[in-house]
Amino acid sequence: MTATVLTKKLTKQYGDATVVDKLDLELRPGEIFGLLGPNGAGKTTTILMLLGLTEPTSGTALVLGLDPRRNPLEVKSQVGYLPDTVGFYENLTGRENLRFTAALNRIESVEERMESVLVEVGLSDAADRPVGTYSRGMKQRLGIADALLKTPRILILDEPTTAIDPEGVAEILALIRGLADERGVTVLLSSHLLHQVQAVCDRVAIFVRGKVAASGAPHDLAKKATGPETVELSADRDPSSLLKTEHYVHAITPARSPGTYSVTLDRGGTARMVKTLAAAGVAITGVRTNLADLDVIYRTYFEGEKAHG
Repeated sequence: MTATVLTKKLTKQYGDATVVDKLDLELRPGEIFGLLGPNGAGKTTTILMLLGLTEPTSGTALVLGLDPRRNPLEVKSQVGYLPDTVGFYENLTGRENLRFTAALNRIESVEERMESVLVEVGLSDAADRPVGTYSRGMKQRLGIADALLKTPRILILDEPTTAIDPEGVAEILALIRGLADERGVTVLLSSHLLHQVQAVCDRVAIFVRGKVAASGAPHDLAKKATGPETVELSADRDPSSLLKTEHYVHAITPARSPGTYSVTLDRGGTARMVKTLAAAGVAITGVRTNLADLDVIYRTYFEGEKAHG
């Protein structure tokens, strides 16, 4: 499978400061790839290099087989980009803003396509209202519509859900998932919001101080995490009295469903817990490990870097 985005030792320096340090990335067609990291980690600088908006100090980047430094216009014609701050004319309607940017990008026969993308992002009913009346979530969806006008093969979204209410976040994440699944668009999503990345991304690169600390599917990253883990236990009675004296068990609380309990214990201690309960005659009907514990991932990959900051 040919990579849609490929970087090798991509590096960007400003004076003595290395903002992006020997970055190796490979994005696949139709996947949602998350660049996850705190503000200032180098995510936006990486995006700007992929778009040909800033030149790398060293290393290489290929976007759809093109070098953004040498072919910036060809890259931009096939890549939709939503920056972290979307700029629209507030006095114009959503439809008028799309028509204006389409003209700037020399996109012809845009009316039918514009109607289609407005429906796709859920703004057809608001398209003729001034953008100044839109919520931030609506402006972000209009930004995605704008990026889709060129029918891109890659969509790059920089912090698309920041400062949006939970309902608006859910709508945008569902829209992003649909674009990858239904259109086959490769989506590069930059964010510092761990749980939103977990909800939508197929793979993640954890970006800290310009370097990739780890990459892979979110549940695979959780497997590599250190520290306690949490499992959900289903049993015929409350196990608290049997487990409270076990030194490897940290906390036991009732879970959402009757007969289920959330147990925080030393990583790798699940088999020992099951053996203890079974020996005491407890009927265990299920044990589910919470592999996608992004709080654990956060502690593992970010807290140490904060200590160095």
